[in-house]
Amino acid sequence: MTATGTNPSPTGRADAGAEAEGGVRGALADSRAVSLSPSRAGDFLQCPLLYRFRVIDKLPEKPSVSATRGTVVHTVLERLFDLPQGGRTFAAAQAMLRPAWDELLGKRPELAALFDDGDGGVDPAELADWLAGAEKLVERYFTLEDPNRLEPARREMYVETQLEGVDGGLTLRGYIDRLDVAPGGDLRVVDYKTGKAPSPQFEDKALFQMKFYALVLWRRHGRLPRRLQLVYLGSGTIVWYDPDEADLLAVERKLRALWEAIRHATRTGEWRPQRTRLCGWCDHQAVCPEFGGTPPPYPLPVVPAQA
Repeated sequence: MTATGTNPSPTGRADAGAEAEGGVRGALADSRAVSLSPSRAGDFLQCPLLYRFRVIDKLPEKPSVSATRGTVVHTVLERLFDLPQGGRTFAAAQAMLRPAWDELLGKRPELAALFDDGDGGVDPAELADWLAGAEKLVERYFTLEDPNRLEPARREMYVETQLEGVDGGLTLRGYIDRLDVAPGGDLRVVDYKTGKAPSPQFEDKALFQMKFYALVLWRRHGRLPRRLQLVYLGSGTIVWYDPDEADLLAVERKLRALWEAIRHATRTGEWRPQRTRLCGWCDHQAVCPEFGGTPPPYPLPVVPAQA
């Protein structure tokens, strides 16, 4: 976004376009709008209008059974490494599941609606079945790795870096599930997925998140991660990739272009829907033009796109 001022026009009034541009700049000053995570980057790539609904309009979304299960499983796998080596067993992890759910429910009581018994309470049978599904995912983890042979350097590690040379500024940010550091200093970035491994033609999309994290670590600490590893608990498979500088430079170029597209959409209000098979899981069909809906009024000032 180009810098603007309030120099008076020949008529003595501040330029209206500059005022609108300044208003957008003010909106983008919000930390959620001048930073980019792998999830939000993925939203825009999937459907620019979805990005708007989540970041600009902040429309509510219904809790997801699978996403909530993923949160609980991630919590258990993070806390498993709080135990001493030798004590990181499936039985120990199993015992953490219900407390992890109870803790999450305490923070987000709306999740009780996922197991509604019809009277405003939680159906114990449904909850038990759901916890059993989470237990299977945790049990499968132990067939893929031996946590007693690992000593992660960091877990649930928040990372961020500023991309240089981006007009208006841009922070890349995110949370890495696990960072392993070898005795020689090599870095391995590990991410747990509670779904199944994608088919080969969709692997690039899954690895984009990991390359994003690798780029942040590289730019922040000057060290290129040796390996990116995705642990798919749904299918019991591990997908790994060893990046090089060319890979990460390509990701950086993609993110710069993506951010410029986001800034253009923010200024002009042109958030175009993109219909895909993923629309079936979207909570916003009622306000999406692809399904006959009308988006809510755009809450930011609009700067018309220049011809």
